[in-house]
Amino acid sequence: QVQLVESGGGLVQAGGSLRLSCAASAGIFSVNVMRWYRQAPGKQRELVAGITSGGSTNYADSVKGRFTISLDNAKNTVYLQMNRLKPEDTAVYYCNADLTILALRRDYWGRGTQVTVSS
Repeated sequence: QVQLVESGGGLVQAGGSLRLSCAASAGIFSVNVMRWYRQAPGKQRELVAGITSGGSTNYADSVKGRFTISLDNAKNTVYLQMNRLKPEDTAVYYCNADLTILALRRDYWGRGTQVTVSS
């Protein structure tokens, strides 16, 4: 059974910082890509950032220069360091893991963690 455990959300003032973590546990598996998505009320879920097991990263234009995604392969944990937060960053943030388990590759999702940025 795959589990993605997210932590680190909360309430912060504009200009502040938060770090999200997502740890994957699934027995024997390999990580292909790990991503963070977010969904604000009334909006579609959007990709925030992604990182491959080799360390290649990509970011949404809205967070470039403010957010940094990183991956600890030994701990199977992905982090999202969010700096200079803005009220428009308020959303539920979801961890997504593209894993290969017993030669089968598929996506898994965490339950989400709320990030609220006050103005």
